[in-house]
Order: sequence, then structure tokens, then C-alpha cells
Amino acid sequence: MPSRTKKQEKVLRITLVRSPIGFSQRHKDTVRALGLRRMHQSVEQADTPTLRGMLYLVSRLVEVAEVL
Repeated sequence: MPSRTKKQEKVLRITLVRSPIGFSQRHKDTVRALGLRRMHQSVEQADTPTLRGMLYLVSRLVEVAEVL
């Protein structure tokens, strides 16, 4: 029986680098849903299609890096 190894899930570090002030309420809500509250705050999230869609929406406000 072959051994089954759990696939390593990618993790992304998301940092708020630009203020959502002046952007639509939808952008502000998305930034909050990502867990970001302050400028230059970073959070780590599992890489999922849903997260990628959220990051696409607010790509001008955040910086994304893959955690090794």
C-alpha cells in the first residue's frame, strides 16, 4: 500500500500597503474580510481560489508574497 503524504498547502502573506480611503465600500469590505485593519499590517492566509479573487479585486491596495 503506497504511503499517502498530505500535500503542502501554499500560504500567502498579504500586507496592506495603501489606504482604502477613497475607494469603494466593496474594496473596504474586502480588505476587512482579508483580516487587514491597519496600514502595513500583514496576515497569512491559505491560497485558495476565493482568496485569489479577493486579492485581484484589491490588488492595488495590497502586496502579496508566498511564505516558504
